[in-house]
Amino acid sequence: MQVKIIGGHGGVTKNYSATSYLIDESLLIDAGSVASGLDIEDQLKIDHILISHSHLDHTKDLAFICDNCFGLKDKPFEVYTHKTVNKAIKDHLFNETIWPDFSLLPTKEKPTMRFNSIPAEKEIKLGEYKIMPVHVAHPGDAMGFIVEKGDVAILFTQDTKATERIWEVGKKYKNLKAIFTEVSFPNKLQTVADLSDHHPPATMKEELKKMPKEVPVYLGHLKPNYQEELIQEITALKEDRLHIMYADDVRFHFD
Repeated sequence: MQVKIIGGHGGVTKNYSATSYLIDESLLIDAGSVASGLDIEDQLKIDHILISHSHLDHTKDLAFICDNCFGLKDKPFEVYTHKTVNKAIKDHLFNETIWPDFSLLPTKEKPTMRFNSIPAEKEIKLGEYKIMPVHVAHPGDAMGFIVEKGDVAILFTQDTKATERIWEVGKKYKNLKAIFTEVSFPNKLQTVADLSDHHPPATMKEELKKMPKEVPVYLGHLKPNYQEELIQEITALKEDRLHIMYADDVRFHFD
């Protein structure tokens, strides 16, 4: 399984893009930078989109990928997320005021994008992938996803503070090859991290104790304005299985 980090940051500025992870060209997790980070030809290859939660840095490029691919695909982008998140996206983004409702364009019967509501902890199958959505500790019924293809499973928590259930579920996967999670704020902003349901490095050290053992952990969602400080603090944890995603447009292969 290949994971391409189109954007892996918790903010947007020059050379830093918001969260979008592409699996094997066709399965997208979050849409923070998919339109700005891929050529239209590659955008057209995407079939399924998993959205973890409704925050703008994870959803904004849904608007632009629909605009870019309008009239060029013979089937809609299938978007999967919790019903709470679906409603928020439709009410506040695709509401005909902020942006056209591409779930009705060009027609309701043949839209550019179709929303699908999925509950937590009920596995869905999307082509050759099995997806297990699990709630995490972040606002608006946010979910992480365990994606399984053949002999490889990968766990994605996206945005979350200290959480429990996804680690319990993840331990059931004996073929788990990687964990993608987040560290957003430096330790001096512990209060801000707590209020916004994110991790600083200090709480990630404790979170590691809950995770499936001996599985490499990739840390993203670093805030661009604190990246250098975060790199220093994460490095100071001296945890060999932590890998810092300080750059975007990189690929990881898992067998």
